[in-house]
Amino acid sequence: MAPAVPSAMERPHFIGIGGAGMSGIAKILAQRGAKVAGSDARESATAESLRALGATVHIGHAAEHLAADASCVVVSSAIRADNPELARAAELSVPVVHRSDALASLMTGLRSIAVAGTHGKTTTTSMLAVALTELGLDPSYAIGGDLEGPGTNARHGEGEIFVAEADESDRSFQKYDPEVAIVLNVELDHHANYASMDEIYESFETFVGKVVPGGTLVIAADQPGAVELASRVRDRSSLKVVTYGESEGADVRIHKVTPRGLTSEVTVLLGSPMPEAGGGRLLTFTVSVPGRHYAHNAVAALAAGVALGIPAHNLASALGTYTGVKRRLQLKGEAAGVQVIDSYAHHPTEMTADLEAMRGAAADSRLLVVFQPHLFSRTQELGAEMGQALALADASVVLDIYPAREDPIPGITSELIVDAARTAGAEVTAVHDKAAVPEVIAGMARPGDLVLTMGAGDVTDLGPKILARLSN
Repeated sequence: MAPAVPSAMERPHFIGIGGAGMSGIAKILAQRGAKVAGSDARESATAESLRALGATVHIGHAAEHLAADASCVVVSSAIRADNPELARAAELSVPVVHRSDALASLMTGLRSIAVAGTHGKTTTTSMLAVALTELGLDPSYAIGGDLEGPGTNARHGEGEIFVAEADESDRSFQKYDPEVAIVLNVELDHHANYASMDEIYESFETFVGKVVPGGTLVIAADQPGAVELASRVRDRSSLKVVTYGESEGADVRIHKVTPRGLTSEVTVLLGSPMPEAGGGRLLTFTVSVPGRHYAHNAVAALAAGVALGIPAHNLASALGTYTGVKRRLQLKGEAAGVQVIDSYAHHPTEMTADLEAMRGAAADSRLLVVFQPHLFSRTQELGAEMGQALALADASVVLDIYPAREDPIPGITSELIVDAARTAGAEVTAVHDKAAVPEVIAGMARPGDLVLTMGAGDVTDLGPKILARLSN
């Protein structure tokens, strides 16, 4: 039986309630019986889904939106100090709670799995949520994206397991005390909060240090940053470390990944450190999304479930029912013989992984990309690598930078990416008017092509518009 709503969370007010992380916590609290309220900058399907659960959602930010009887105000790191609802909370002496503390309170008393890493968190968390649900374990989960099947990013379940995406960007993942922690990769990102790889490692070491005594760290054996982190924490006596990947010495070794169009068949060798999984035998299962990186995510999910005592063969079968997360290589439709697919990738490693996956799925067809850079700081640090990644496409359109929470940085524009892509031999067109993209793509695409809209901003809105233009 899941714990009751913490008293501080009985009447929460969320500033930015429509965000991926915030809305998930709000949904779980509403499902547990809390009187949830909040505000967001614009109307959305997420706002409607929250209202359907009984939440009050205001559009726009104003001091009067905060009810006088609110038990707390929940914020994320994206909320600015001058927000009028935050100022009103101070006037009323309403406690302010960070999103990560709210999520941590929801996991109290449950067997939790926290999924961390610079990229792949949403997919891996989703795979676990789907598989555990398929097995009848009725987990609770909080994810940074909407699952294709249930169409939601969070759910309160009556089971004893809670699966959560653990965000390292602002160090908030250090608030959790998981029974199983997954670390998919460790790379330099989130430049506004981390100045060096040493700071990143220190942050991840703190996260791993929060695993409960006797708990398990599931960590990648192939990714250099993860290997370094594993070496730093392996001597902790109360921690069991399980590695996964294609490396010879991985505890859960990926023996083979066979592409099957927009799916993959994965064979793993369960090593001797996992006797509960039937160590030393081969296990084959299907992953319903293309690409080696998604196969790796599925194997991380498999290892984490086994660490909780779930039989490997049951998990493998259940993982095959996962059909994807919105914006993670999501097929938006087909028109005039052209498939349009949407990708959330915005870091060069993610971009390369998704482009390689689509390159394999495209076979002899052309791959056209519409890329929108995300954040000025990320473009400043990684723009050259983003451009190099685009060389994997046959042709690309690059939009202006999506600023999200940031103010512009003088001299930092998407031209940094365009120049790097052209230097790498890519065919690139800079388009500054997003509304012009459907016409540009219609002029480029021909039957059999794949079009990939890519980025963490509002580039996702272009998929349906491109399909409509192609239909005409």
